[in-house]
Amino acid sequence: MSDIEVRSEVNDGVAVLTVSNPARRNALNLELSGKLVDAVDAANADDQVGAIVITGEPPAFCAGGDLAELQGADPGRLKQVYSGFLAVASSPLPTLAAVNGPAVGAGINLALACDVRLAGPTARFDVRFMQLGLHPGGGFTWMAQRVLGAQGAAAMTLFGDVLDAREAERAGLAWRAYDTDEDLHAGAMELAGRAAAAPRDLITTTKETMRVTSRLDAHADATEIEVRAQAETVRTAAFAERVAALQKRISKK
Repeated sequence: MSDIEVRSEVNDGVAVLTVSNPARRNALNLELSGKLVDAVDAANADDQVGAIVITGEPPAFCAGGDLAELQGADPGRLKQVYSGFLAVASSPLPTLAAVNGPAVGAGINLALACDVRLAGPTARFDVRFMQLGLHPGGGFTWMAQRVLGAQGAAAMTLFGDVLDAREAERAGLAWRAYDTDEDLHAGAMELAGRAAAAPRDLITTTKETMRVTSRLDAHADATEIEVRAQAETVRTAAFAERVAALQKRISKK
């Protein structure tokens, strides 16, 4: 039997997906990428799941792509290698990377594919494409520049700068850094749990709106999109119930 798997555990509306390829420090080969696609699809289809956390089998987050599979690969095969983190990137649910060790090459793609990244004490973000003589792939240059800006993306990609957890937090690559793995896990579950506690339709619609408005140039255009979506939500039962609960709490003070 293969040791390659993506373990899925759902707690309080949060699906924790752990990529596991222990012999290769969770490198994303074709088998693991395919299993990650299946796990993300299953979480997306589960009405009880409101957020996804991606993490790695200790002691690594993801050591990149399988170099043996990359050698001589054509575009079609490369897209198969990309499929796991592309599934994460396209998920309608909020996604969070709990980076609990080195994230190298495609491992950074997996982290960048998530909406938010949290870094544990042993996290290291190492692009490493240039050192391998390999052009970046999977949309890395687009994701990196959006998160890090032109200078940060160049520093990590072209100059090979490697960031630890605190440096990643400073650079904006990680939203928050933690001193222990226990704190990383608790922080990931607490943050993801907030998203999962929101009405599922609302949070998926809002994530889609954020994707659309991020491409707009004008505040007015974003306002027009949001006013229609907000007008729909003020008539929902979920909004009415939460407003009533809030008013009840206020009246008791």
